[in-house]
Amino acid sequence: MMSAAWIVLRKELLDALRDRRTLLVILFSSVAIGPLVLVLLSTLVADLEERAEAREIIVAGIEHAPSLRNYLERQTYRIRPAPADHERLLQGNRLGEPVLVVGEGFEAALARGEAPRVELLSSSANPRAATGAARVARLLQGFAQEQAMLRLAWRGVAPGSLQAIEVDERDLASPAARAAQWATLVPFFVLMAVVYGALHAALDTTAGERERGSLEPLMMNPVPPLALVLGKWAAVAAVAMLIALLSCASFLPGQWLLRSELLAAMFRFGWREGAMFLALLLPLAGALAALLMAIAIRCRSVKEAQANATVVVLLVSLLPLLTLFGRSGEAPWHLWMPVLAQTTLMARVLKGESMAGWELLLPLVVCTLLGALCLAFVARTLRHSVSR
Repeated sequence: MMSAAWIVLRKELLDALRDRRTLLVILFSSVAIGPLVLVLLSTLVADLEERAEAREIIVAGIEHAPSLRNYLERQTYRIRPAPADHERLLQGNRLGEPVLVVGEGFEAALARGEAPRVELLSSSANPRAATGAARVARLLQGFAQEQAMLRLAWRGVAPGSLQAIEVDERDLASPAARAAQWATLVPFFVLMAVVYGALHAALDTTAGERERGSLEPLMMNPVPPLALVLGKWAAVAAVAMLIALLSCASFLPGQWLLRSELLAAMFRFGWREGAMFLALLLPLAGALAALLMAIAIRCRSVKEAQANATVVVLLVSLLPLLTLFGRSGEAPWHLWMPVLAQTTLMARVLKGESMAGWELLLPLVVCTLLGALCLAFVARTLRHSVSR
């Protein structure tokens, strides 16, 4: 049976190599995914770094607050006048910084010992302006504290007497964990590359052959259905595993394209991380190949199989969101769910955390069982189609 499966495997690989255009598109996308993701991440981080280093603040009516101007300039901030239509620009995402609006009575209220009122304009629908609003709010808080201490000192009260407690902040996250926050999309894109790499091959070798009318003559050969299924699955899994290998390997040279020095210093994806990614992705690639074949074997056309396989693609894209948006963090049952287990463990790899042996073995066992059940279903379906 194994020799028959090997013959089918060679036949399927030759058929896949003949469709060079589709194969080149899939291979090129898997190679380009690493540099592309890292370039996008580094561009985002570099933009945030440039905005932080620019130390600019947009103020409308700064002429009404010379004391505030003095404080901002002492904090090495450059004050830029707000455009006349700043509200419309903020709402239309055309202005990437929040706007501080100072009223005419600011300095007079400050001289009377009152708390002058200012407006900090941003838009929650404008992410760039919304992130800068917190920085401007901290600046205003610092100005308020300075004015309060000056008033206390003028009245002969020690400012330290009002500070009953001192808080020291300490970040427990390692540099790798902080970099992993920016690299949360890396496992997602690798998973999607594996899915789409297996999708075309799985649909073509099952529903494609049924649509072309070549599956029934193939079943008439003296080959056991299980050997035929194993050969077809090995070809599809080989393509998916090759995509996984190329996708992981593309992140190694992709790090040369990082624009952000901070991200380049923190983000580490070496041979060890690549090997850990492959140890998690290769069993999943085999299970996904079997699952897609099980879905497509009952379809009479590639178009119908594509519609049914959309469910698998949707699940693969939605399951990682449980770890991104879940409030409870990791749960033990995550390791029992294919795709979710790989996403969870790949995130740990990027953070530099250690993993127990059973945590790596459990997804392997689950993927093996899933693949075996799907292959048994495909063989049973083919056997019934021959008996009919």
